[in-house]
Amino acid sequence: MKKRKRPIAIDLFCGAGGMSLGFEQAGFDVVGAIDVEENNTDIYKENFPSAHVLCADVSTLSGQTICQEMQIHNKEIDVLFGGPPCQGFSLIGKRIPEDPRNSLLYEFGRIIVEICPSYFVVENVVGILLGEATKALDRFTKIVEKAGYHLIKPIHVLDAAEFGVPQRRRRVFLLGYASGATPPEYPRATVPAGDDGKGDGPTVWDAIGDLPKISEHDQLLHCDSYFGSLGKPSPYAKILRGEARDPADKSAMRHINGNGLGGCLRTLHTTKTVRRFKSTKPGESEGISRFYRLTKDGLAPTLRAGTGPDQGSFMAPRPIHPIQDRCITVREAARLHSFPDWFHFHATKWHGFRQVGNSVPPRLARAVAESVLRSLQTK
Repeated sequence: MKKRKRPIAIDLFCGAGGMSLGFEQAGFDVVGAIDVEENNTDIYKENFPSAHVLCADVSTLSGQTICQEMQIHNKEIDVLFGGPPCQGFSLIGKRIPEDPRNSLLYEFGRIIVEICPSYFVVENVVGILLGEATKALDRFTKIVEKAGYHLIKPIHVLDAAEFGVPQRRRRVFLLGYASGATPPEYPRATVPAGDDGKGDGPTVWDAIGDLPKISEHDQLLHCDSYFGSLGKPSPYAKILRGEARDPADKSAMRHINGNGLGGCLRTLHTTKTVRRFKSTKPGESEGISRFYRLTKDGLAPTLRAGTGPDQGSFMAPRPIHPIQDRCITVREAARLHSFPDWFHFHATKWHGFRQVGNSVPPRLARAVAESVLRSLQTK
């Protein structure tokens, strides 16, 4: 029997590659990716060495240029996906409807029209459905509908916690399809979570309980990688460690290389800060920093990215470890985001946390991608 080819996709705003990984796990070949930040494209190349990666501003590219750079030739693109920068729509901080980054949503629509994929997926913050931001969404909708595409309505907000991610993270997903294609459906929650932050899915401790007590390792004040043993893993952690295979995961197997477990760089807190963290109970926010202390048996709040150089390079508030009096590491944040341990991030805390916080959790991206794949297979 002839082996069936995997459908192909392109990631327009790839970051470190969280959404790409989810699509790969669902059964797609992500043949190309684009991002405007070199720190992101460098890391993406490490995570997806077979993809064609382009460091560029999407607004300066044509669909033809993208296909040439990705060596698409005459192949049909099955899915175009990505999460254009959303700071202007965010509910956190100051909302700026005229933020120039908001126009990247229109550029996404333009490239959809020029490349003509069978399907598209756009991820964004909930704020895009509110107030002045709806004008941007309406304009995007008109761009793609004029070209014959259809948007699944009503638009859904999906929570990562309801798809096996130990983090409450609500995001909007726009699902679109070309005329003649089978309409996709939004994925249904696999592990519904309650308002109390608890559910049947993995918990904070399932995600990070086996990771090292980094305060005992002074070398992690200067080195990003940990070279030691880990504790007993939960079923969730065992999959992320690569010691058990997730039967729904269709991605290529990777292994941690000789560089150890990355993302474990310590933060050296002052004695006063440690004292404040120690007095903060799990489930509460520390009085001065407002950092939230994680609960072992609960879910993490949304992990935020902070701001880029154009917005002052501020690091977002990082959660406090549930039993150690310190902020969590990049690797612990990655576990709470459903990234496997082989996945690379920038070695600095600022870039590393931005890459995690800006990413779509792979398990959530996979659920969306699986729904699109089912429609694609009935085309």
